[in-house]
Amino acid sequence: MPIQVASKPAPTIDAMPRVKAVVSRGQESVGERLARLRKERGVTQAELAERLGVAQPNVSDYERGVLRLNADVIIEVAKLLRVTPNELLGFEDGSATVAPPSSRRLRRRLQEIERLPKRDQQALLRTIDAFLGNADSRRSA
Repeated sequence: MPIQVASKPAPTIDAMPRVKAVVSRGQESVGERLARLRKERGVTQAELAERLGVAQPNVSDYERGVLRLNADVIIEVAKLLRVTPNELLGFEDGSATVAPPSSRRLRRRLQEIERLPKRDQQALLRTIDAFLGNADSRRSA
Protein backbone atom coordinates (compact mmCIF):
# COMPACT_ATOMS: atom_id res chain seq x y z
CA MET A 1 0.00 0.00 0.00
CA PRO A 2 1.50 3.37 -1.02
CA ILE A 3 2.09 5.96 1.67
CA GLN A 4 0.17 9.16 1.19
CA VAL A 5 1.82 12.40 2.23
CA ALA A 6 -0.36 15.35 3.00
CA SER A 7 0.93 18.32 1.13
CA LYS A 8 0.25 21.95 1.80
CA PRO A 9 -0.99 24.01 -1.10
CA ALA A 10 1.64 26.37 -2.48
CA PRO A 11 1.19 29.94 -1.22
CA THR A 12 -0.55 32.18 -3.68
CA ILE A 13 0.67 35.60 -4.64
CA ASP A 14 -2.09 37.10 -2.48
CA ALA A 15 -0.71 35.26 0.56
CA MET A 16 2.80 36.64 0.06
CA PRO A 17 3.85 39.61 2.20
CA ARG A 18 3.82 42.87 0.32
CA VAL A 19 6.55 45.45 0.52
CA LYS A 20 5.37 49.01 0.22
CA ALA A 21 7.77 51.72 -0.73
CA VAL A 22 7.77 54.70 1.59
CA VAL A 23 7.34 57.74 -0.61
CA SER A 24 7.25 61.10 1.08
CA ARG A 25 6.33 63.15 -1.98
CA GLY A 26 3.42 61.50 -3.75
CA GLN A 27 4.04 58.67 -6.15
CA GLU A 28 7.61 59.46 -7.08
CA SER A 29 9.32 57.16 -9.59
CA VAL A 30 12.90 55.99 -9.08
CA GLY A 31 14.01 58.36 -11.84
CA GLU A 32 12.21 61.32 -10.27
CA ARG A 33 13.70 60.44 -6.89
CA LEU A 34 17.17 60.22 -8.46
CA ALA A 35 16.73 63.67 -10.03
CA ARG A 36 15.47 65.16 -6.75
CA LEU A 37 18.29 63.69 -4.66
CA ARG A 38 20.88 64.75 -7.23
CA LYS A 39 19.57 68.33 -7.28
CA GLU A 40 19.30 68.49 -3.48
CA ARG A 41 22.99 67.66 -3.30
CA GLY A 42 23.96 70.25 -5.91
CA VAL A 43 25.22 67.70 -8.44
CA THR A 44 24.62 68.21 -12.16
CA GLN A 45 23.75 65.40 -14.56
CA ALA A 46 27.15 65.87 -16.20
CA GLU A 47 28.96 65.55 -12.85
CA LEU A 48 27.03 62.43 -11.91
CA ALA A 49 27.65 60.93 -15.35
CA GLU A 50 31.39 61.58 -15.04
CA ARG A 51 31.55 59.94 -11.61
CA LEU A 52 29.56 56.96 -12.88
CA GLY A 53 31.67 56.66 -16.01
CA VAL A 54 28.68 57.04 -18.35
CA ALA A 55 27.53 59.69 -20.79
CA GLN A 56 25.30 62.54 -19.54
CA PRO A 57 22.36 61.45 -21.74
CA ASN A 58 22.34 58.14 -19.82
CA VAL A 59 21.75 60.01 -16.55
CA SER A 60 18.96 61.95 -18.23
CA ASP A 61 17.45 58.67 -19.45
CA TYR A 62 17.67 57.19 -15.91
CA GLU A 63 15.84 60.20 -14.50
CA ARG A 64 13.15 60.11 -17.19
CA GLY A 65 12.65 56.36 -16.77
CA VAL A 66 13.81 55.56 -20.31
CA LEU A 67 16.67 53.43 -18.94
CA ARG A 68 16.37 51.29 -15.85
CA LEU A 69 19.06 51.43 -13.21
CA ASN A 70 20.75 48.05 -12.77
CA ALA A 71 21.90 46.89 -9.33
CA ASP A 72 25.51 48.03 -9.80
CA VAL A 73 24.43 51.52 -10.88
CA ILE A 74 21.94 51.79 -7.98
CA ILE A 75 24.69 51.01 -5.48
CA GLU A 76 27.15 53.44 -7.08
CA VAL A 77 24.59 56.26 -7.37
CA ALA A 78 23.57 55.73 -3.74
CA LYS A 79 27.22 56.03 -2.64
CA LEU A 80 27.78 59.15 -4.72
CA LEU A 81 24.62 60.85 -3.42
CA ARG A 82 25.22 59.62 0.14
CA VAL A 83 21.93 57.79 0.48
CA THR A 84 21.08 54.15 0.96
CA PRO A 85 20.06 52.07 -2.04
CA ASN A 86 16.72 51.59 -0.26
CA GLU A 87 16.22 55.34 -0.04
CA LEU A 88 17.05 55.72 -3.73
CA LEU A 89 14.49 53.02 -4.55
CA GLY A 90 11.85 54.55 -2.26
CA PHE A 91 11.81 51.95 0.52
CA GLU A 92 13.04 54.51 3.07
CA ASP A 93 12.08 58.15 3.33
CA GLY A 94 15.55 59.43 4.26
CA SER A 95 14.18 61.58 7.08
CA ALA A 96 16.97 60.37 9.37
CA THR A 97 19.61 61.83 7.10
CA VAL A 98 20.90 65.35 7.51
CA ALA A 99 19.55 67.74 4.92
CA PRO A 100 22.24 69.15 2.66
CA PRO A 101 22.98 72.86 2.92
CA SER A 102 20.66 75.02 0.84
CA SER A 103 23.52 77.18 -0.42
CA ARG A 104 25.02 75.77 -3.62
CA ARG A 105 28.32 77.49 -2.81
CA LEU A 106 28.46 75.83 0.61
CA ARG A 107 27.61 72.42 -0.91
CA ARG A 108 30.48 72.81 -3.39
CA ARG A 109 32.89 73.71 -0.59
CA LEU A 110 31.80 70.68 1.42
CA GLN A 111 32.39 68.45 -1.60
CA GLU A 112 35.89 69.93 -1.97
CA ILE A 113 36.56 69.33 1.73
CA GLU A 114 35.48 65.69 1.39
CA ARG A 115 38.15 65.21 -1.30
CA LEU A 116 40.91 66.44 1.04
CA PRO A 117 43.10 63.97 2.92
CA LYS A 118 41.67 62.96 6.31
CA ARG A 119 44.36 64.89 8.20
CA ASP A 120 43.55 68.13 6.34
CA GLN A 121 39.82 67.59 6.94
CA GLN A 122 40.42 67.23 10.68
CA ALA A 123 42.58 70.38 10.80
CA LEU A 124 39.91 72.31 8.91
CA LEU A 125 37.17 71.06 11.26
CA ARG A 126 39.20 72.13 14.30
CA THR A 127 39.50 75.61 12.77
CA ILE A 128 35.76 75.75 12.08
CA ASP A 129 34.99 74.55 15.62
CA ALA A 130 37.27 77.22 17.07
CA PHE A 131 35.67 79.90 14.91
CA LEU A 132 32.16 78.80 15.90
CA GLY A 133 33.17 78.69 19.55
CA ASN A 134 34.49 82.25 19.32
CA ALA A 135 31.32 83.36 17.57
CA ASP A 136 29.23 81.86 20.39
CA SER A 137 31.26 83.60 23.06
CA ARG A 138 30.96 86.95 21.23
CA ARG A 139 27.17 86.55 21.05
CA SER A 140 26.81 85.83 24.76
CA ALA A 141 29.02 88.78 25.77
